[in-house]
Amino acid sequence: MKVPISWLKDFVDLEGVAIEDLAHTLTMAGLEVEEIRYLGLPIPSGQQLAKLSGLAWDREKIVVGEIREVGPHPDADRLVLCRLFDGEKEHSVLTGAPNLFEYKGQGELKPPLKVAYAKEGAELYDGHQAGLNKMILKRTKIRGVESYSMVCSEKELGISEEHEGILFLNAEAVAGTPLADVLGDAVFDIAITPNIARDANIYGVAREVSALLQRPLKPMPIEVQTDGPKIEGAARIEISEPELNPRFVLGLIREIQIQPSPEWVRRRLTLAGMRPINNIVDATNYAMLELGEPLHAFDYDVLVQRAGGQPPVISTRRAKSGEMITTLDGVQRKLDDFTVLVCDTAGSLSLGGVMGGLESEVTENTRTVLLEGAAWNFINIRKTLNAQRLSSEAGYRFSRGVHPAMAPRGVQRGLELMRQWAGGQVAADLVDEFPLPPQSSVVQISPQDARRWLGVELSTGQLSDILQRLGFEVKTQGETLTVTSPDHRLDIGEGVIGKADLMEEVARIYGYDNIPATRLGDDLPPQRANRSLEIEERIRDLLVRQGLQEVATYRLTSPEQEARRLPAGTPPDDKPYTRLSNPISQERTVLRKSLLASVLEIVERNANIRERLAFFEIGPVFRASESGPLPDELPRLVLALRGPRQPAHWQSGDGDTQDFYDIKGAVSTLLNSLGLRELQFEPAAHPAFHPGKCARVLADDQPLGVFGELHPQVQTEYDLGGDPVQAAALNLDTIYDLVPERFDSQSVPAYPPVLEDLALVVDESLPAGQVEALIRQTGGKLLTGLALFDVFRGEQIGVGKKSLAYQLTYQNAERTLTDEDVAKLRQRIIRRLEQELGAQLRA
Repeated sequence: MKVPISWLKDFVDLEGVAIEDLAHTLTMAGLEVEEIRYLGLPIPSGQQLAKLSGLAWDREKIVVGEIREVGPHPDADRLVLCRLFDGEKEHSVLTGAPNLFEYKGQGELKPPLKVAYAKEGAELYDGHQAGLNKMILKRTKIRGVESYSMVCSEKELGISEEHEGILFLNAEAVAGTPLADVLGDAVFDIAITPNIARDANIYGVAREVSALLQRPLKPMPIEVQTDGPKIEGAARIEISEPELNPRFVLGLIREIQIQPSPEWVRRRLTLAGMRPINNIVDATNYAMLELGEPLHAFDYDVLVQRAGGQPPVISTRRAKSGEMITTLDGVQRKLDDFTVLVCDTAGSLSLGGVMGGLESEVTENTRTVLLEGAAWNFINIRKTLNAQRLSSEAGYRFSRGVHPAMAPRGVQRGLELMRQWAGGQVAADLVDEFPLPPQSSVVQISPQDARRWLGVELSTGQLSDILQRLGFEVKTQGETLTVTSPDHRLDIGEGVIGKADLMEEVARIYGYDNIPATRLGDDLPPQRANRSLEIEERIRDLLVRQGLQEVATYRLTSPEQEARRLPAGTPPDDKPYTRLSNPISQERTVLRKSLLASVLEIVERNANIRERLAFFEIGPVFRASESGPLPDELPRLVLALRGPRQPAHWQSGDGDTQDFYDIKGAVSTLLNSLGLRELQFEPAAHPAFHPGKCARVLADDQPLGVFGELHPQVQTEYDLGGDPVQAAALNLDTIYDLVPERFDSQSVPAYPPVLEDLALVVDESLPAGQVEALIRQTGGKLLTGLALFDVFRGEQIGVGKKSLAYQLTYQNAERTLTDEDVAKLRQRIIRRLEQELGAQLRA
């Protein structure tokens, strides 16, 4: 929200307060000033919390000028020569400003026109280039006439983008006065977070400044001069659902004249980010920015005509599904059944709390205005904004919550501004329908709460003073303060939540930087382990040690993106997606069902950047639940490898590409390090993986996941380059259950091991894991190590056969093994391999 300092000064005295200090104070209190834009005032140097921008006007070279006569240019119809007085002497100033043409040839102007005058050497913005480009005003000749100074437009001064005509000043401005003394200002750009939505207006920020600086807050002028007859009988209100529209207020003003707003109003609205339109629309916007209550002006005569000449009946109701309305932006909108409409007997008039309709808008022919102020259910307003892909100043405020008490105040303020700027007579009284008044929150606190919650010693008087400065009503009885929330706030809860809300308010105004660092005074809660989180962190550490890099991906995706992880023709998953009712984009419409698809997107994005990739991600997938509307969140782990086995290095000689056994090794190392020793690997089939190059891993006969080489069709779908991608998808919920609490450890044996190699010829179809399992079972405790170090295929061993060479380690922790001990164990192993697997010892 943009807050001009000059507007803020209408409600709180800022004499002696530096702009930068005020910005720092607001930021530390929770109203972060993101940027300060200076208009003519000096821009400070040095480090600041906020971004600084703008243009400082030289006090000697940019002053108030007085145009006394406008004459023609001797050689150009679109240029004029102005006789201008700068407070010291007269100058002949050349300009092509179209808003001076009407004064050409009129002779001496009485009164003279007051303008912004820039002398030679002044720094300004270039009014003829897009954007804000600074320039130095230099002497030159234009069509034979020497020009060394200029009268300025708003863009050249940095006030707005308007550059079609020059800026006119108030007639009271004195020629020769530095322009910075007349128009100098600064604008805060404040980030309004949801918890301070009450401050999305000038008066709300002024209230915060008053409390922080301990300076009086001037009252908001909401009194209205009512010269017209009473509004009674001129309009009626009907509310169908008070939960969606708890209050609706109407005011009436007759005999107005549509015209431009006063110059100072247009400039103030421009600085606050609003485009001036006319005096009636500007009055609604001005009152909204000042007070925080969005207003809407109807052409009353149009409403009477729609009602067949009768006083209009204004009603609020839900839209019928598929009902249409054309809003003020000219867009015809199809409505949902939760959208609230403002209607009359002839049909819909506006989207309640969001945007007005085109049929009843104020035009240049409007003479009577019916002014609306209301309160709306902020959740329903959010749904409407999202459904309609629409944003508006009214929707911005109502979607964050505006107290119903603001409705009549906003209407009164708007009517008085219309009366001042458009003339007319304001009807006495208001039509006010208020079926659902909110209850004010009442909370009790004490100095002990401040000591416990904030760690500071504050008396009842200090607490009362801070809260009263913010508008709270405080009653003190002994050490207890009974605090009632003011009628402009909806964010104060009750009970312990309300107490926390008040402690936050006290801390903000007292000053976070004034709260000393203290040790926790309460007993520490009992420490409870989060086992799944601890295992998750161990997994991260173990994979990073293996050289993998963690990635974090969106949990939101689309069915089309996830479908790429499966080859064409694969039967779809019959479980439905969990869809978002308000997706942020077409690519983020559902909660993901596959973590593998998310990781493959990262591999795809990096495939053309880096040759070797080794990624992993730990995260949930979301599956439809049978127990309720919310999905089940299932923890998953995915690994992905691609490219050379070793990172590029001047010593590395291994240029081989990572294959099936690399991903198997990564999975085995991880699971073994977690304490899962007896792993089983079996051939498997999975649509995302290459047939024949896919396996599943088990522990205690429970499947933990699958791994292997990605299916070629999937590889093509993701544009992963030429090297095959190896991946693993593991179920962490099963792993959490199987990881032991503690690992058994053994001391290093004092007796030497016996190492020997064993080469076996087996059928090609026999898995090595089955051979290994039988060797381990037969070797028992004396077989302490077993490793496959060679696989050979060739004519020497026959067609359909392969040779598996293992290194066996025998060791006894209590004595040295003899050759006879080892020979007996070896023969037992060979005999079982021959009998049960048909293996033959290779010569």
